[in-house]
Amino acid sequence: MNKRYTVDFAGIMRLYETNYANLLPLLPKTDRVGDECVYKVFEHEYQLRITESTRYTTVIELWQRAVGELPDYLIPRLTVRLYHDARVAEVCTAQQISRLKPRYDYPNLRMHQKDEKHQVNRFLGDWLAYCLKNGISKQSVC
Repeated sequence: MNKRYTVDFAGIMRLYETNYANLLPLLPKTDRVGDECVYKVFEHEYQLRITESTRYTTVIELWQRAVGELPDYLIPRLTVRLYHDARVAEVCTAQQISRLKPRYDYPNLRMHQKDEKHQVNRFLGDWLAYCLKNGISKQSVC
């Protein structure tokens, strides 16, 4: 029997809250559109740029800066919306995937996983944990 995927709302909200807490100290000191920071972890550089800023939300782009001749589709790139009133951060787009749905039927035309949205938010959490564990250093003035 094929069991239908159901969203673990409590689990995903915990993940959103953790991602928010881990992202907050990495944001530029001001929340103006275009403000950015570059961080270095080992030999990798990560760039964070504010693309939208309102009273209750901030949208950022976060990506690994290219090393060598990697094609764009292999470079991790996320757009994340931070909801300051709720203190959560949610991935809006990942790579070429935009408007992530909470659940996908499987199989589907784009071959998204049933829990694709949860997976990209978990990827952000893992990425932030890796960066924080291995010592982020500010490469440029934020």
